[in-house]
Amino acid sequence: MTIKRVGIVGSGIMGAGIAECAARTGHEVVVRSRKQETAGAMVAALEKSLARQVERGKLSEGERAETISRVRATSHIGELAGCDLVIESVVEDLDVKKALFNELDSVCDDHTILATNTSTLPIVELAVQTGRPEKVCGVHFFNPAPLMALVEIARPLTASDETIAEVRFFAEACGKKPVVVKDQAGFIVNALLFPYLNNAVRLLESGVASAGDIDEAMKGGCNFPMGPLALLDLVGLDTSLSIIDALYTEFRDPNYAAVPLLRRMVAAGRLGRKSGRGFYDYAKK
Repeated sequence: MTIKRVGIVGSGIMGAGIAECAARTGHEVVVRSRKQETAGAMVAALEKSLARQVERGKLSEGERAETISRVRATSHIGELAGCDLVIESVVEDLDVKKALFNELDSVCDDHTILATNTSTLPIVELAVQTGRPEKVCGVHFFNPAPLMALVEIARPLTASDETIAEVRFFAEACGKKPVVVKDQAGFIVNALLFPYLNNAVRLLESGVASAGDIDEAMKGGCNFPMGPLALLDLVGLDTSLSIIDALYTEFRDPNYAAVPLLRRMVAAGRLGRKSGRGFYDYAKK
């Protein structure tokens, strides 16, 4: 099988980004959200992204038009039936994803591969909700998906060699660099990244240095493009906390235990850039 038609479930930034990656590389894309308005808004976000690329000379007007012509928005899950691959990118809630995979299994063709963009939840628990566990895997794109080269392909115990090979080929066709990882919380990147981010919060909580100095130290000392606390603000402190909690739940390693300051900031609604305030104040900017 060659993956030609791709379904995207979820109307957030990641869903729009994955849809753009697939459509730009010649795949037909069906974008599904629970409401037609949000599905349409997702396509509008994709159009805006492509328009910016035309303005910057990175894309021709013809390429923009061709890309958009390959994308269709719907609120009807049944329209995913003819897809070769369906990637879900909905809320990071295991029960929600389980229900969705059960529904996708009932409406999609027998050959369809079902994939999740999660980076923390156990994929095998989604696979066993279906009658095709050998055709379920993880396809973890990074944000922003059109710019980030890496895709982690997560293999649960149930996935077949053929499924992993097909998804790897798809990622490469999208111009990405795929790596295959075992189905465990964090995969490679988040398993290494989030303990580092968590420990940066620990340094701040302990009064070792200010947020600005911690970030400047890591940029200047390790040549990182962004400091850890600014990165947490960008990712979202609530999202980061859920990832750290998932790592701790799986491994019970004290290094994965969320620093109390991070939990208190989430409780206070200081979620980073999206709320206007996190470790830094963005409302003034």
